[in-house]
Amino acid sequence: MEIHIPKSKEEVWGPRRLTRYERARIISARTLQLSLGAPPFIDLSNLKITDPIEIANLELDKGVLPLTIARRIPGKGKQLVPVKWLVELEKQSKTSFYPQQ
Repeated sequence: MEIHIPKSKEEVWGPRRLTRYERARIISARTLQLSLGAPPFIDLSNLKITDPIEIANLELDKGVLPLTIARRIPGKGKQLVPVKWLVELEKQSKTSFYPQQ
């Protein structure tokens, strides 16, 4: 099986965002880590959040999680995509769809 590692965001195959299944998997894994005592990747000193699920959501939305998604590409193997890229592409597509006021 061939593994493709893109060099830029433009080489990402498939959806240019996190699917709901990828998002759920990432949040659940990070929530488990936080509930077992892992330190958060964001500064919580000025926030009143203590729920591990909310912290995991914030970390994902800010794109600070050092994770990679392995996506299967039919007939071509797998592609490894950094979560940070997918979060950035998702934010770009949301801002480009709605006109600025």
